[in-house]
This record gives sequence, C-alpha cells and structure tokens, in this order.
Amino acid sequence: MRNAGRGGFQDGCVTSLGICCGLFIHATLSALGISLLLVQTSWAFSALKWAGALYLIWLGLGSLRQAIKRGNTIRKQTSPGASRTVSLQVPLREGLLSNVLNPKTALFYMALLPQFVNPEGSAFQQSMVLAGVHFLLAMLWQCGLAWAVVRFRGVGVNARVKRLLNGVTGSFLVAMGIRLAVNEAGSAP
Repeated sequence: MRNAGRGGFQDGCVTSLGICCGLFIHATLSALGISLLLVQTSWAFSALKWAGALYLIWLGLGSLRQAIKRGNTIRKQTSPGASRTVSLQVPLREGLLSNVLNPKTALFYMALLPQFVNPEGSAFQQSMVLAGVHFLLAMLWQCGLAWAVVRFRGVGVNARVKRLLNGVTGSFLVAMGIRLAVNEAGSAP
C-alpha cells in the first residue's frame, strides 16, 4: 500500500510481484526440508528473525523520513510518459525482501504445505503448484489493494494528511519490526 501510494498502481503491483515471488522461495525451501532445518536451528531462525525485523524497521524509518519532509510526499500516479522517481527494481526488491526475510512465512509454509503434499508424488512439484495457487490469489488481492489506494488516494487528502499517513505507516512498520525482534512466541522451538 505504501508503494502504491508512492508510485501508483504499477509500483503496487510490482511490489506484490516481489512478495509473491518470495512464496516460491519458501515453497522450495519447505519442499527441500531447509525450512525444517531453519526452524529447528535456533541461531539460524534468530538470524532470519533479526534480518526481517531490521528490514521492517528500515522501511518504517523511510516512511517516517517522508512524514517529516515538507510538501507533497506522495506524487501523482505515474502516467506512461511521466518520469519515475524510483526504478521498478525498488518496489520489486522491497516486496521480495519483505517476504523472504519474514520468518513467519517460513513457518507458515513449513506447517501448511506438507498437509497438502501427497508423499507418493514429487514434493517439489506439488509445492510449486501450491505456491502457484497462492501466488495467483495473493496477486489478485494485493493488486486490488493497490488499485484501491491509487483510486482513492487523492480524495480530499492534502499534504498534511499524507505526511500523517506516512508517519502512521512508518510507526507501524517500526513497531512491527521491534515486535518481531523481541517476540518470544516467534522464536524457534
């Protein structure tokens, strides 16, 4: 939602693409059993947890910096001929990293995916099909959210409100990063 607000529908969808590509990484790790090793090795899980927490805090601080800036912090929707303020690699990378560095996604795939895998078939192929279904559903949902953000972002929103929304978003991301870092429930078993 932050990226759709920053760069329009295209940035929101590219961010979603990055997030959803991360699903295939988690499915691959789950199918290969690496997620099991990660979950059962407390130092590896802690390293992933801290990397994810630091990344969320970094994203949050970026939003907070935008909230502090004067003027219009969210530009108009990108038109085909307009110059971009950020490369499409930025939202793609942000989406991918936010998913891959999320230990809860690894736990979700490790706990859920095996329930739907037939042990007589190829675990890898079945995992990829399931990740593909998850990919399609998540892309539809997240691109719909990006569309809604773009569609309604200009409705009576002035620069002060935009800064407030950036402040709230940044505070939320920093708080989630801190919560992830100190949450004992998210620790490895």
